[in-house]
This record gives sequence, C-alpha cells and structure tokens, in this order.
Amino acid sequence: MKEIVVISGKGGTGKTSITASFSVLGGKDLIVADCDVDAADMHLLLEPDFDRDEDFFSGELAEIDQEGCTLCGKCAEVCRFDAIPVVDGRYIVDPLSCEGCGYCARVCPEKVITNHVQKVGNLYVSNIKTGTKMVHAKLGIGNENSGKLVAQVKNEAKALAKDEGKETILVDGSPGVGCPVVSSLSGATFVVLVTEPTVSGLHDLKRVQELVNRFKIKSGCIINKADINPEQSGKIKAFLKEEDITLVAEIPYDENFTKAMTLGKTIVEHDDKLGSLLADAWGSIIKMA
Repeated sequence: MKEIVVISGKGGTGKTSITASFSVLGGKDLIVADCDVDAADMHLLLEPDFDRDEDFFSGELAEIDQEGCTLCGKCAEVCRFDAIPVVDGRYIVDPLSCEGCGYCARVCPEKVITNHVQKVGNLYVSNIKTGTKMVHAKLGIGNENSGKLVAQVKNEAKALAKDEGKETILVDGSPGVGCPVVSSLSGATFVVLVTEPTVSGLHDLKRVQELVNRFKIKSGCIINKADINPEQSGKIKAFLKEEDITLVAEIPYDENFTKAMTLGKTIVEHDDKLGSLLADAWGSIIKMA
C-alpha cells in the first residue's frame, strides 16, 4: 500500500490546496486523510458529508467536588501549571491550563478531586465529491494530544483502504516539525514537501527535510509561487540538488488559486493550465511512491 504524505515546513505555502487537488486527480482510487487536525480545512474543498462522527478522548482533567471542598488551598499550592485559581471564593480547575497530572488529587485531604478522561476532539469519516472516503478530524480549542489524534486518523484511513481494496492513501499533514508531523510521517512511503521561495520557506524546508531523513523516506518537492522570487527559488533548487530531492513541480503564482477556493473548488477543477501542471506532478509522485 502506498502512503503519500504532503507536508510543509511552515504554514501558508499552499499545501492543503495542492493536496486537495491531488485528491481530485486521484479520484476513487484513493483514501484521503486530513491529518492537519489543529487547523483542518480540506473539507472546505472536498464536500464531505460527515457520515460518521466519533468523539475522541485523550488525557485527563481534574475536577473538584465543590460540596466537599474545605478551601484549604493545598491543590493550588502544588499545581505547577497554575491551573487552580480562586474564582468567586472557590478553587476552580482551569481546563486550558490543567495537564491532568493528578498531583492535586493526591494531596487533597478531603479526597474530593478526581481526574476524568476528557473529550478533546472529533474524528469523522466522510464520503467526498470524488467518489471515495476521507478521514478527518477536529481538535478542540486549546486541547493537546494532536499527535494521538493524527495517529487515530491514519489508522482509520489504513483500515478503510484495506476494507475497500484501495492501494493509495493520500495524507495532508500538519505544517512544521512538531508531534503531529512526526505522527503523520509514520508509515509513509513517499513525502511531498511543499515550499515557497522565501527566506523562511527555505529555512523551514531544511528543518522538515531533516526530519524526513530521520525516517529514511523518499521525498520530492513542489515550489509553489515559484516565480515571485527567482533568486530564492534558485537557492531552493540548489538545496534540493544537494540533498538529492526530486523537484516535482514549480507552480507559478496565480490568483486563480484564491478564486477557486472561494468557489469551493480545487485549482484542477477551475483552471486547465494550472490543473495540467498539477496532473503532471501527481503522475510523477505516483510513479516515485
């Protein structure tokens, strides 16, 4: 089974727009997974029906039984995260600050603090407009454990691909080099790096490629908006050559990308010229993967 993961070292490179275009080009032959759970937006272009909705639970949250609390304050004294402020004369757990370590429950003399597994997001399985399925998710505001939610999305996508006899999974990964990106890369057979010709674009491309190298995964690169800074594009191509990374495509800056998004479409559905460029890129990626 091929698992193609599209990532970028920074946000705003056009990663998701390109991945959604590949989803359309791959059509029914793919299972699509949106692993950018902190800021999921593939659904804006692929018209999912949210056929299946599951709560995602991870981590713990402390809760104080106010009726039994004697206001001794020991819980607040030991909390390293300042997650137990006094509000209206009561000790309250701040859910955004609480790390669920359980120390407050241990020191409470009245034993009125308990930890509960918390719901931190939702996982969805949807039918999408290309005639296949997409697994996607939404992490709750301020919640962590995005790496675990990414792993859940990928496991669900793999199970679907196996059940439906699909040979390719296309993954939209998170930007950056953090935990959700590491989780996105686990099990990948090919990585598509999307960058832009800026100083930060090249800097973050180098960081994310270093991560890809640690996983020993083959990679190719797409330079988006390649014509806005030819000098920086040249530096990126020099880096790719040095690292033996295939330059898959150079996509020119075009306002039709934005126009397509406002219509809820991918660029391959809206612009034949750019669509042809991305179709060629997708064909190359499938061969390399």
